[in-house]
Amino acid sequence: MKAVQINSYGGSEVLELKNISQPHASKGQVLVEVHAASINPFDWKIRAGYLKEMMPLHFPATLGGDFAGVVVKISEDVSDFKVGDEVYGSAIVLNGGSGTFAEFAAANTGNTAHKPKTVNFEQAAALPLVGASAIQALEVYIKLQKGQKILIHGGAGGIGGVAIQLAKSIGAYVVTTVSQDDKEYVRKLGADEVIDYKNEKFEEKLKDLDAVFDNVGGETTDRSFLVLKKGGVIVSMLGQPNPQLAQQHGVIGIGQGTEINTKSLKRLAELVDRGKIKAQVDKVFPLDRVREAFEYQEKDSPRGKVVLKVKS
Repeated sequence: MKAVQINSYGGSEVLELKNISQPHASKGQVLVEVHAASINPFDWKIRAGYLKEMMPLHFPATLGGDFAGVVVKISEDVSDFKVGDEVYGSAIVLNGGSGTFAEFAAANTGNTAHKPKTVNFEQAAALPLVGASAIQALEVYIKLQKGQKILIHGGAGGIGGVAIQLAKSIGAYVVTTVSQDDKEYVRKLGADEVIDYKNEKFEEKLKDLDAVFDNVGGETTDRSFLVLKKGGVIVSMLGQPNPQLAQQHGVIGIGQGTEINTKSLKRLAELVDRGKIKAQVDKVFPLDRVREAFEYQEKDSPRGKVVLKVKS
């Protein structure tokens, strides 16, 4: 089968499309014929070696986490899925999968669910990490309620775009920070108030918010404490918010490491099939143009997700 692998850390030049042996479904796994997979910033950070101290790869390594496809084999102990099921989820090598930038992938059943019925494979592949991240932040950690006010940083990105839609479906008032060019895009997603982060200081325009969902990090995280009311919550995808600032402002700070599990994927599929969340696909590339796809993901600040079409 064809698969995108790397033999060393580096830029997009280390990505190679190879013919390798098809993986097999081990205990608790299904073998999926991958129809589409999507690229997350996490994928190029792994490829570049930014996480090699915490999460070292064994080379050659097949990249990719998010996928959508069809089950072709199941291990003996699997009862939740059958051959022919359309599924989606995560099969990144770091959680025991075989990598998804490939024609076939072995995926843990605990990281897999039946795909939403109302979307195609490319749209479904764009959803697992960003959707699970938004659900975990807003529903599990923040417990966002109707009528509350939330600031979502990076609203035009993959996670931010889903988070805006989810917050609006809950009935919250949504503020987001984006560049000037992305203002209309996030308004169409449902944002009530949009701030141009390059030319406006959000902390001078906002106060007494119930929550902040941070997809930017750095000094943006620290400045976000200024807009929260006492008892508010800030969840960051870029590490633990400063504990001293959290204590000083009387708020809860949470650094989120997203869990893509069957429960969150089922919840996400429900929201998609009810029309509450729409997958935002910026651009689709064939698997043999994977280097170009990675360069686009890294340099062009896509609106939503970059997807690899694996099966024609």
